[in-house]
Amino acid sequence: MERGYQREFSSMHDYVYSLEERRQKGATMVAILRDAMGDHLRDAVVLDLGCSTGIVDEYIAGHVKTMMGVDIDEGALKSAAKNTVASNTVFQFGDAMNLDFPAETFDIVICSQVYEHVPDANQMMSEIHRVLKPRGVCYFAATNRWALIERHYRLPFLSWLPIPLADLYMRSAGKGSSYYERHLGYGPLKRLVSAFRIEDYTQRLLREPERFEAGYMFRSRIKRFVAKFMYRNFLPVFPGYIWLLWKDPE
Repeated sequence: MERGYQREFSSMHDYVYSLEERRQKGATMVAILRDAMGDHLRDAVVLDLGCSTGIVDEYIAGHVKTMMGVDIDEGALKSAAKNTVASNTVFQFGDAMNLDFPAETFDIVICSQVYEHVPDANQMMSEIHRVLKPRGVCYFAATNRWALIERHYRLPFLSWLPIPLADLYMRSAGKGSSYYERHLGYGPLKRLVSAFRIEDYTQRLLREPERFEAGYMFRSRIKRFVAKFMYRNFLPVFPGYIWLLWKDPE
């Protein structure tokens, strides 16, 4: 996987600058983490991997003690530093596979839609485990390889294809020269995070989207009904998951 593409990700994907969309995403993260951690959330030291333009980080910063955002996209980091006013937020150039932090530094690590972008997702998860404190948690949002519509390019079945065919599909659709993302299915995702104890918040969010500030995900009753049906009956091919990954003391 070419890292150059990820270093310019924000210049190719306008949605990372969407204030409304990114703040909605941050609100869902805060609601889930508060449900899991209660009042401890406000004392948390948080790391966001793949922070991009920092909009999500600024929202979360209002609910935690310290917020640190890391990315390899220098353009996005410049935007984050320029536009973020939260005094407890810092942005830093860094590689998710080789974090420049001591072990057991963070109470929370956010890894939302990031695993498919790095050359070695297993190495990234090892780094997350290393920098989390005992009893710390990783907020892990992941798209399933078998999702019908690929979320980055909105092309049906793109992530299902072998890479040479996916590259050809991208070029034919005018979406770019290559398909760089590497998604995993349900079983491989479970193996990817096997060092952690998984607490699945996907079903809770489906049952009570308003409670978790996720109404924007289900703008119709039909969409919510279909999502709940798929989760109950077709979990291995459900489009995506939100898991809390707990680092239990050994």
